[in-house]
Amino acid sequence: MNLWLDDERPSPEGWVWVKTANEAMQAITSGEIMVISLDHDLGLQNKNGGDVLRWLEEQVFVNNFFAPVIQIHTQNPVARNWMLQVARKINRRTAGEE
Repeated sequence: MNLWLDDERPSPEGWVWVKTANEAMQAITSGEIMVISLDHDLGLQNKNGGDVLRWLEEQVFVNNFFAPVIQIHTQNPVARNWMLQVARKINRRTAGEE
């Protein structure tokens, strides 16, 4: 299953659309998510897509969690650069390259 986190833009066909960071983290823990695509800015919510990445990074590096492939679709340029760096790090670890 593919997971799309965005509070405004609907998911592409074939993706499950969640609008909050908490929904995304809950779905990821199910172990059924193969690919996630994250937006950073989630309106006035307490958490954002960056929080999902921080949480996922901890799950992978501390708890040996097998992460889904991570994609970033945020339009926030500063957050995008940081999120891409973290996503690459997590993806490398999950692929056994780190």
